[in-house]
Amino acid sequence: MLKADLHIHTEYSMDCNTPLAKIIDRCRALGINCVAIADHGTIEGALEMQRLAPFTVIVAEEILTPDGEIMGMFLKENVPNGLSVEQTIAQIRAQDGIVCIPHAFDMLRPSALGEKIVEKIAHEIEVIEVFNSRSLLLRSSEKAQAFAAKYGIAQSAGSDAHTLGEIGNAYVEMPKFSGKDDFLQALAKGRVIGRRTNPITHFSSAWNKIKNRTWR
Repeated sequence: MLKADLHIHTEYSMDCNTPLAKIIDRCRALGINCVAIADHGTIEGALEMQRLAPFTVIVAEEILTPDGEIMGMFLKENVPNGLSVEQTIAQIRAQDGIVCIPHAFDMLRPSALGEKIVEKIAHEIEVIEVFNSRSLLLRSSEKAQAFAAKYGIAQSAGSDAHTLGEIGNAYVEMPKFSGKDDFLQALAKGRVIGRRTNPITHFSSAWNKIKNRTWR
């Protein structure tokens, strides 16, 4: 069985300074043996992590559209920020990637897709994050679970870690898989486990965003 944290950020994200080597060490210490590296606007960190890590790494990306973020999984190339929701989905599909909705129905997060848009593209969604450790409201998880059940969508979970200590706060216990299609089947058999991150941790990523905009 895999212990899969399916939403982790690295130093390749503007709001995160966590080195890849430290993420690997932390995952090994926690028994996390599968991760989705989903940096903002780039897959470079995920590709490098895939090369370095002794466990399964899914190359993912959080892509910012004018209406909120979409996560592409099993990507081969960057998908640029700023495209429409429809264009972003088309670019993910063109790579034979998976369309995932991160931090679904999180009313406190400006980067979350609006409920009307999620409903509109329901037939395009293959995975929905039903537990995100950084989402403060239990209601958002409940709505995501109900949405997944309604449309038969695979349910994911992730820590959304921007700091080392957050890794493993949420994960999916799931069977091993060998590729994209196998992943969806395995995820459907998975069990979501998680706890919420202390809200104070958000200040760290906010500070990193300000600092990196100034220094990079």
